[in-house]
Formats: sequence, C-alpha cells, structure tokens
Amino acid sequence: MSGHSKWSTIRHKKAAQDARRGKIFTKLIKEITVAARLGGGDADANPRLRAAVAAAKVENMPKENIERAIKKGTGELGGAAYEEANYEGYGPGGVAVLVQVMTDNRNRAASEIRYIFSKHGGSLGEAGCVAWMFDKHGVIVFDKNQVSEEALMEVALEAGAEDVREQEDQFEVITTPGDFEKVKAAFEERGMNYEMAEVTMVPQTTVRVEDEKTALQLLKLMDALEEQDDVQNAYANFDIPDEILSAVA
Repeated sequence: MSGHSKWSTIRHKKAAQDARRGKIFTKLIKEITVAARLGGGDADANPRLRAAVAAAKVENMPKENIERAIKKGTGELGGAAYEEANYEGYGPGGVAVLVQVMTDNRNRAASEIRYIFSKHGGSLGEAGCVAWMFDKHGVIVFDKNQVSEEALMEVALEAGAEDVREQEDQFEVITTPGDFEKVKAAFEERGMNYEMAEVTMVPQTTVRVEDEKTALQLLKLMDALEEQDDVQNAYANFDIPDEILSAVA
C-alpha cells in the first residue's frame, strides 16, 4: 500500500494548501448528514458521526456548519436526500479503483464517473469486481525523519495498533476502524506529529506502476474522480516508486 499511502499524503497536503476548502467542506457536510440520518445525531453513540465530526474539526469547519449538517440528517432541518453508492473499475496499468459516492442523483453520478474513467484511460466495471481487494483500516502516517522508530513502536503497540510498516521515508501505523481514534489520540498525547491520519480502504495487494506516462495518467484519473462533486473517496491499489511519484505528482 506504500504507493497509495504516499499519494494520499500528497493529496492531503495539497488540499490543505489550495483553494478547495469549500469542496472539502461539502464532502464533510454530506458525510455528517448521512451519518446522522443512519445512526442518530448523538456523536457519542454514533461512531460514524463521531469520526465525521472529528474530520470536520481537523479542517476547521465552523461549529454551526457541523450542527446544521447534523440537524439536516436527523430531519430537524430540510435538505437534499443523499444516497450512498460504490463504483468499481480499472485504471491505467490494470490498477483496481474503488469509488465511494454520496449523491442526490445516482444517474448523474454514474454517467459522470463512467466518463471520467473513459477519459483517463480506465474502464468502469461491474459491482463487486474490485471491492473484495480492499479492507477498511485506520492509517496514521509519520515522516521517518520526524519521529523515533522506537518511540513510535512503543506508543502504537500500547495503544492497540495492528501493525507498523516501514516504507522508504514513512512509517505507517495500521489500526482497526474501531481503534483508530484511540491510537491517534495516544500519539497526540505524546506530541508525536503525523502527516496523515484517516480511516481508509487499504488494498490487500498492490500493482507496481513504474512507467512514468502510465503513472501520470493514473494520478490524473484519481484527481478527476476526487474533484467530482458526488465522489466522497476514491481508492486504488497502485504502488508508484517515490522517484516517479515525485516527478509526476
């Protein structure tokens, strides 16, 4: 998963630096609304809502925006009715791509996602064709130059992390979705700064992409999917070497 984790880190940094905060807020509001609709408006009793609110706070979303989204979800305020759907397919180089959508118009979403796949050298597949390749995990990424491996291992194991993986310039701490917040909080309490922390879909195996042209086309596909208004998340099982990723990203 190293290539995809590396790309996720770059994407998070870019999102924090550019002018897409309104788009980020829109996606977070959708997630909060649906989480509240499905599990109730009490974050303490609704793990999905709790995670969504925590993500919104990381992005400095105003408290009133969060509360309004929760009320829309519980029916106290009117608003669009969103439904969730997954789309699956293959990108350049045979890379598996899983797209999570939250939309008020499924036909529009399907049409636009199919077009994006086609435009960027991919193809939309049947339901279930790639979803089995991914598992849900918490992932917390650290820069190897900013943290002690010994201290990282100690905190991770004490907090209940599943695994710690060493990559070229990163450490990746893997957790179950249920333990993610606890493990993340343990690092924060120790003042250990991470580059990225999220509950994500982790590929069971990866596809090595060493051709620069293919890598560029693949990343353009991922960017286009994440820019699409109905897309909440896009995951892929590529592993692009750091030197190529740095050159094209």
